[in-house]
Amino acid sequence: MTLIIRDQLVNPPTWFASFRDLTLYCNVFLRDDIVIESEDPDPYVRYMRPRGGMDFVADFVRPGAEDGVHLDVEHNYPRSLITDRIAPENVHRLIAGIRALRGLAA
Repeated sequence: MTLIIRDQLVNPPTWFASFRDLTLYCNVFLRDDIVIESEDPDPYVRYMRPRGGMDFVADFVRPGAEDGVHLDVEHNYPRSLITDRIAPENVHRLIAGIRALRGLAA
């Protein structure tokens, strides 16, 4: 399964450590391929790479180019989980939501 994270969720108010926790869990335990959905990936790569944010991210894709579970700021696709940030207080809820939406893909 592919987890597609909207590029806006990489920036604050997202806690970068929580972003890493979420991508680590989804990649290692759920065996998801993780991609970032972005029109312009260059600034995100420059921000993420020195902080270790690319460790569990496979690639960047254009919006709408990939099918999977979307973690987004607004409902743009089926199987979207909506949030305004990735932070310690919502990581467990996001993981539970991602697991639930994965079940809909079967």
